[in-house]
Amino acid sequence: MRGIWYVEGLLLVLLAFRFVLALLGANPVNPFAHFIYATTMPFVSPFFSLFGYSTAYGVSRLEVYTLVTMAVYALAGWGIVRLVTITRTERP
Repeated sequence: MRGIWYVEGLLLVLLAFRFVLALLGANPVNPFAHFIYATTMPFVSPFFSLFGYSTAYGVSRLEVYTLVTMAVYALAGWGIVRLVTITRTERP
């Protein structure tokens, strides 16, 4: 169960970095910004068409879809942990 929380926490931290970098208009050529954008792309891409997607990197933008992604994965992680907890049998 701790492993699930760890993976979820790591993903949420990466997504939070992405949100802040996009909000501040980080240079996508920078190795750190490129790593964050590339790593989080598979998780964020299903939500691109939800509010519209702009590929204008390097300018400040509010990525609402990243916030939605964070909420969805946080709820999914909580649901998985809850499911594991419910199905776990107590040992005496």
